Amino acid sequence: MGAVVDRLASLGLTVPEVAAPVAAYVPAVLSGQYVHTSGQLPFVDGVLPATGKVGAEVSPEDAQEYARLCALNVIAAIGSVVDLDSVVRVVKLGVFVASAPDFTGQPAVANGASELMAAAFGAAGSHARSAVGVAVLPLDTPVEVDAVVEVR
Repeated sequence: MGAVVDRLASLGLTVPEVAAPVAAYVPAVLSGQYVHTSGQLPFVDGVLPATGKVGAEVSPEDAQEYARLCALNVIAAIGSVVDLDSVVRVVKLGVFVASAPDFTGQPAVANGASELMAAAFGAAGSHARSAVGVAVLPLDTPVEVDAVVEVR
C-alpha cells in the first residue's frame, strides 16, 4: 500500500480495476515523465451508474459524483502504467459534461474530479483544468475525465 492508496482508503475508496476500453485505445500511456490518460467514464464494476444529459435527466449533484467516479477511474488508469506514489504533479484534468442546452454549471460538476485528485495526491493534486459542456459523450454517459500527470 502506498500513500495515495492510503489517502483513498481514508475516504472509504479503493482503486478499481482499470476500466476496459470501449474502442481502439489504451487507458493510459507513459511518455517520458508524463502519463496521459484516455477519457475515463464513471464505470462502477463495468456499469455506468446513469446516462443522459446534465441539467435534464441527470442532476448537477449526481453529475459531480460521477465526475468523482471518473477521477477514480483516471487514478486506476495512471496506476496501470506507473506506481501511483511516483506522481509528482497532476498537471491537467479535462472534464467533459454532456449538457442540456441551458446548463452552465460544468465547473461545479468538474469539482467532483478536482477534489478527488487533491484528496488522493495531496499538494501534487493541484492542477489546471478544462470543464467543457458537450452535446453527447460515449455510451450517453453524463461525464468523462482525462488527465496528464507528471511522474518521477
